[in-house]
Amino acid sequence: MTQTHVSLDFSGSDIASRRTAAVADFIAQARRLVPDPERATPEQLRAVATLLERLGTQHALFAAEHFPVSAQNPAQVYRLSEDGAGRYALYLSAGLPGKSQPPHDHTTWAIIAGVAGNERNVFFRRDKTPDATRDTLTAARSVDVTPGVSVVLSPADVHTIELIGDAPGLHLHFYGLAIDRLPGRVVFESREGGTFRTFGPPKSIRHPVVSPQALKTALFDGEEIAVLDVRETGVFAHRHILFAASAPLWRIELLIDRLVPRRGTRIVLVDADESLSHQAAAKLARLGWRNVSVLAGGTDGWAAAGHEIFSGTNVPSKAFGEVIEHEKHTPWITSDELEKRVARGDNIVVVDSRTPEEFAAFSLPFAHSLPGAELVYRIGEIAPDPETFVVVNCAGRTRSIVGAQTLIDAGIPNRVASLRNGTMDWLLTGRTLAHGRSATFPEPRPETLAKARARAADVAGRAGVQRIDAAELARFEAEVQERSLYRFDVRTEQEYAAGHLPGWRWAPGGQLVQATDEYAAVRGARIVLADWDGVRALTTGAWLAQLGGYEVFLYTPPALSTLETGAEPVRVLALHAPAPLVSPQQAQALLKAGTASVFDIDRRAAFEKQHIAGARFAVPDRLEAFLAELPETQTVLLHSPDGVLARSVAAELAARTGRDVRAIAGGTPAWVAADLPLAQGAEGVLTGDDDHWYSPYAHHDLERRNAGFQQYLDWELGLVAQLEREGTTGIRLLPVAG
Repeated sequence: MTQTHVSLDFSGSDIASRRTAAVADFIAQARRLVPDPERATPEQLRAVATLLERLGTQHALFAAEHFPVSAQNPAQVYRLSEDGAGRYALYLSAGLPGKSQPPHDHTTWAIIAGVAGNERNVFFRRDKTPDATRDTLTAARSVDVTPGVSVVLSPADVHTIELIGDAPGLHLHFYGLAIDRLPGRVVFESREGGTFRTFGPPKSIRHPVVSPQALKTALFDGEEIAVLDVRETGVFAHRHILFAASAPLWRIELLIDRLVPRRGTRIVLVDADESLSHQAAAKLARLGWRNVSVLAGGTDGWAAAGHEIFSGTNVPSKAFGEVIEHEKHTPWITSDELEKRVARGDNIVVVDSRTPEEFAAFSLPFAHSLPGAELVYRIGEIAPDPETFVVVNCAGRTRSIVGAQTLIDAGIPNRVASLRNGTMDWLLTGRTLAHGRSATFPEPRPETLAKARARAADVAGRAGVQRIDAAELARFEAEVQERSLYRFDVRTEQEYAAGHLPGWRWAPGGQLVQATDEYAAVRGARIVLADWDGVRALTTGAWLAQLGGYEVFLYTPPALSTLETGAEPVRVLALHAPAPLVSPQQAQALLKAGTASVFDIDRRAAFEKQHIAGARFAVPDRLEAFLAELPETQTVLLHSPDGVLARSVAAELAARTGRDVRAIAGGTPAWVAADLPLAQGAEGVLTGDDDHWYSPYAHHDLERRNAGFQQYLDWELGLVAQLEREGTTGIRLLPVAG
């Protein structure tokens, strides 16, 4: 299988990025001209109108295919920009000939400028009548808004719009306040006036779209791009695009700052059929992400265009492991052979390359815990004899293969192999695992550390990983408005907590390679790894460089660096007023009185292990449907194990529904500490496996578990063929030694 390496050249710029830059420039100038949108003067607005006219004449930025209308949908409003308070809201109004609106006002100032077609604006004088429910309208003037022409409306102006002629229309509409925040607007029954009523915003405010083929091209055009699938993770895992990262709609506030740290990054949002993506785009626009588009037709449209659909989670990384074995013929042994060797006392050591938490859950009885980034760093202590046969295992295939090839590429003198199909095969062949074993990592001695450093440096150098100094890092940090930057500390959690560089995130090296899409969603971004010991960051960086899609660098912190201690802080962004918090005791009192219902909204697996007695489980994006079944007077209580997701979702749910929605403070630890009733089991699960891609290890029934193992292994083995059909992936493996 031949893999193409794509060099990252950021000299180009696609239409979406150019449009974003032009819109951002317009908004910045408009803000300077109108510093207080609630007190805008006619002179200020006229100056802004001139700028909007100029923006509208940049026709190439507003390609019709990005703003589609059709006979079934002859008029559509597309959001281009809006701040968190809904101010300085810019839209593109698209329509087919004949599109019209009856007389209406806006209750805020508005400016309209032409891009394409002729939008005739007729302005009316509004006169009161003795009947307070009726006014009269008299046509006062008419303006044809074409490219290079604009009109300015005061909050009280009443006008009609109609597309004149045979050409479709594209017009920029700029408002002091977003149109979905103007509940007092009125529309009249006729052009002569008469009765009037308040009316809401368009049923659907959409966002620019990109076609499947355009996205396919964009993934390797040299510019940064993040493809985010906004469905719940379990739904995403059944059917998605290869390079999409999971960022569920109701969890975006918790995830986006980490996944896509740069606000100007080109983002394409994906779901099954555009039913959720435009909601997510509205969130991101209001949170400050400016360059957001939606994949036309979602994954259904992607598949209809003939492109490959993948299932599973962390697919790029898992496919990477399969490519490694396919291309480099990584050696493996079976469970039968491993058991025979161990039983007869061969000179053999088995290392488990998963996380310590996974190792504690289950492991081969004789395995040592040695997560991926620790392999080269510590293997000299676990297998000091070069004659020792080293076998690397994981739960399935990927980390077994990557771990074994890590040691081989590093040139350790030992014979190395992966355990074919990991602990899945061990169980499929009738064997048992150990549970509850703790992970202890031996510290490398000076002589073994020196060898490990030399080996890691050689591999990193051959992979093209670059070292940077403090000045270069400072330059990267100064350029974060132009280039995305991720800074990761790949050591153990304990080492990170004991002292890390301020602002640097924790990403244990093995997991960063195994689940790259969960840490860094922006392809084309810079990734800088902190090199504390000369081994682990180099090993991790070498694999990231070969995985492709990023520029990877190493930074060695000075000996006297200023450090932070403790866990990595999580920043939660907010679009709504905080939801009320209730203590566990208050929540229990409401439940006992029968005046509240409680929903657990994070992970089904955690819910089944332990949950509030009487709670039901539902993923956030289906809560509204379940709430509709409850009496209006019923208080809604939301719970998540950490309490953070519950508060974020409660705020949005209250804003959407107008109901009394509260979050239970402190999550599960607070509930347990209060000694309040708990339950276990799946009773109350309302949304199946929408929240998570469930491991076959979760099955208690042996037959179902084994069938799940086989299905999973067949899926992993089939990834190479899927990549062949996918085409370019960016993977660039080091040549086989010798």
